[in-house]
Amino acid sequence: QVQLVESGGRLVQAGGSLRLSCAASGRMFSHYYMGWFRQVPGKEREFVADIMWSGGSESYLGSVKGRFTISVDNAKKTVYLQMNSLKPEDTAVYYCACKIDAVGVYAYWGQGTQVTVSS
Repeated sequence: QVQLVESGGRLVQAGGSLRLSCAASGRMFSHYYMGWFRQVPGKEREFVADIMWSGGSESYLGSVKGRFTISVDNAKKTVYLQMNSLKPEDTAVYYCACKIDAVGVYAYWGQGTQVTVSS
């Protein structure tokens, strides 16, 4: 059983930076994928980025490419989302998620952390 806990969300001004963390517990395997998603009220949850637990195979939502970077620290069992040049439209609850392979669905989810970008 994988458990995920996000942290790092807060209020930040447009143009600023923020780093979100996702601490994982339970057995993790190199073929697992770790993802970040976000959701605003009234809209569907949106994929932001993902990466293999072993590192590599990163992918990003087009609108965040070049501004956000996903990374993983296996020793700390933590996944990060570095967000730079933040925009008001990045405001959302950000969720960390895990799936066991590239073609599976994200089965494990954290509770979310609020990111608010003021203009």
